[in-house]
Amino acid sequence: MAAETEDDMLLKSFLAEVSEVERDNEVRRILSCFKLNPFEHLNMPFDSSADDVKKQYRKLSLLVHPDKCKHPQAKEAFGALAKAQQLLLDPQEREYLVNQINAAKEELRAKRKKELKKDNASKIKAQVDEGKYEQQYERSEEFQQQLKTKVREILTDQEWRRRKMQMRISEEEGRLKKDEEETKEMWKRKREHEEKWEETRDQRVSSWRDFMKTGKKGKKGEIKPPKLKTEDPNRSYVQRPVKRG
Repeated sequence: MAAETEDDMLLKSFLAEVSEVERDNEVRRILSCFKLNPFEHLNMPFDSSADDVKKQYRKLSLLVHPDKCKHPQAKEAFGALAKAQQLLLDPQEREYLVNQINAAKEELRAKRKKELKKDNASKIKAQVDEGKYEQQYERSEEFQQQLKTKVREILTDQEWRRRKMQMRISEEEGRLKKDEEETKEMWKRKREHEEKWEETRDQRVSSWRDFMKTGKKGKKGEIKPPKLKTEDPNRSYVQRPVKRG
């Protein structure tokens, strides 16, 4: 508890010495960071522990807190820090980031190995030091900057792949939804047709009964004798013989 109190006192002392210009500079730094890398937002090395993340977040969040910082985008910077801490404290998100960082290191190491093959002096020194030379190089500012850039490239590529996959999923969901709507519309039309057919059933039955009462149609090929005209009763009509095949 005493240690925490001492940390609080040191933090208050630090914040008291921070000028408004420094607060504004920190806001601009946070907002200019690569959005897919929370380590950059918190300005921390890739091997930082969870406790380091919490301490750094507390320090920077107080620095750019909207109640303490007058910069118009202080709230946005404060939110970016909160999201960065959340990602780095989430086991799955942190594992994903660490995997991408390790992949970046492997790419840089492979590139470095090819370069050393051309540089005999460096190759001999690396063999004599049994790897210490390479470990020292990876702690250098040059390597850390290369690693930062390579991590950006890998995270950007992964994010682009994720978005393309999401687009394909959305397109497939849209197609399935359209097919479902067309199927529903087809069954709706069919049901309406059946309902209409059923509604006119009594009318169709009645029409058929009326037809049966008035008489049936003549058989095909049958010839009926013409009717005699009333105005000429003395004239008779002779039926022509029917040609039967």
